Amino acid sequence: MASQQDINHTHTIDITQQPQVPVTAVTQQFEQPQASWQQLVTQLLETLTLVPYQDSVFIGQSHDYVGARIFGGQVLGQALMAASHTVEHSKPCHSFHGYFLRGGDINKPVYYQVEKLRDGRSLASRQVTARQYDDDNRPSIIFTMMASFSPFEEGLEYQQAMPTYPTPDVLLTEQQLKDQVVGKIPDALKARFMRQRHIEIKPIQPRDPIHPKIMEPSQANWLRIPQLGKQSIQVQQALLAFSSDFYLIGTGLMPHGISFMTKGLQAASIDHSMHFHRPFDMNDWLLYNMWCDTTSQSKSLNHGQFWQNGKLVATTQQQGLMRLR
Repeated sequence: MASQQDINHTHTIDITQQPQVPVTAVTQQFEQPQASWQQLVTQLLETLTLVPYQDSVFIGQSHDYVGARIFGGQVLGQALMAASHTVEHSKPCHSFHGYFLRGGDINKPVYYQVEKLRDGRSLASRQVTARQYDDDNRPSIIFTMMASFSPFEEGLEYQQAMPTYPTPDVLLTEQQLKDQVVGKIPDALKARFMRQRHIEIKPIQPRDPIHPKIMEPSQANWLRIPQLGKQSIQVQQALLAFSSDFYLIGTGLMPHGISFMTKGLQAASIDHSMHFHRPFDMNDWLLYNMWCDTTSQSKSLNHGQFWQNGKLVATTQQQGLMRLR
């Protein structure tokens, strides 16, 4: 069996001649208390704008979406964009399966190496390996993904009925809900708790993050990206992958009456898969319906469905680590 060192140095990328990567809004923090949606969208799209490097290698920069470690949704979105750049535009992604191997550092670029495994008449397959390098140019693999692509085509159609929930026009945004409970948040955590999302989210059944109750492991949110404008299906899919990492792992915490603010909790994504069924538009509201069917061995298995205008547009699944120390 190959050693970890051998694995990390497989297909080593030469970074000695690293190009100048624009960082602009990708890594900067907005100084004003509330950024406009136009600013947030610009930052989000720049995060997904990768710089071509060597053959089938793309460089991505990070933004502090959740802290010093790279947000898992960012890696999902960037890896999917890297793979999409090597596939015919007429073939959007229909599924991907990814594994988070190490936490990423937001202060270092991520190198996404794409291997072309298959280019058939209808199906194309890609493997993406995401690496970061330390100050001595030693590589570490932080994420790996297998993705498959195919054109939209006519065929047999079936889906279950879309779940019925209150519509977004009668719900408060996540930011408004935070305003209601900010007084309960410890001073040391307030700034991070109150940070703006780059996705507008409206929880259907909000939870108290300080005093969470034991609940059935099922939750749903409405979400969208205001002022996104017209984007390609490839960008739309990357944005939905980005969005899918919000709240999903938290579903497994619900039957235990704990939250991400529970003292001693260690929580992290282990793997993440997604299937895209139909076209969608992130400018408009999507329903993200989530549930957990089991927690065991300090892990939870969480599932999610994205619905828009009565259509099931994507399905996701994630296993999360959840330890109480």
